[in-house]
Amino acid sequence: MNWCHYRFRSLWDLPAAPPAVYAVLERTEEYPLWWREVREVTAVDERTATARFRSLVPYDLVVTARESRRDPVGLVLRATLSGDLEGWACWTLLAHDGGTRAVYEQEVEVRKPLLRRLAVPGRPLFRANHALMMRSGRRGLRHRLDVV
Repeated sequence: MNWCHYRFRSLWDLPAAPPAVYAVLERTEEYPLWWREVREVTAVDERTATARFRSLVPYDLVVTARESRRDPVGLVLRATLSGDLEGWACWTLLAHDGGTRAVYEQEVEVRKPLLRRLAVPGRPLFRANHALMMRSGRRGLRHRLDVV
C-alpha cells in the first residue's frame, strides 16, 4: 500500500439548481470568499491557478491546478494537480431533489516532504482533516448560494 496515496469522494446536497452551483464552482479565484480553508487562489493563466490550503492541522498545502475539463453542459469541472499534491480533482453536478448533488472526487499522492515522512502515523489525522475541510466547504457554498 502506498501510504501517501489518497482517494476522496464527497457528496454535497445543495438547495440550488445545478447551473447556479456550477457558476460558483467554476470561479475558483473566489473560493477563499466562501471556503475558509482555501486561503488564496492566484491565477497563472486562463486555465491554471495556484492555490494554498490550510485546515485544522497546522500546515499549508500549495498546489497548481490546471483545468483539464470545463463542461457547463455536462456540469463537470476537472483539474490536474501538481505541487504538494499530485493527481486530479473533479466536480460533477447532478440534479437532485429540486437542487443539486455535487460529487467531489479527488485522487492524489502527497508530495510535501514532511507529510510523506508522517504518512503512516498521520494518515488517520490527514483523512479527518480532509473531511473537516469538506464539511466546511459545503457549509460555505450553501451560504454563498444564498447570497448570489
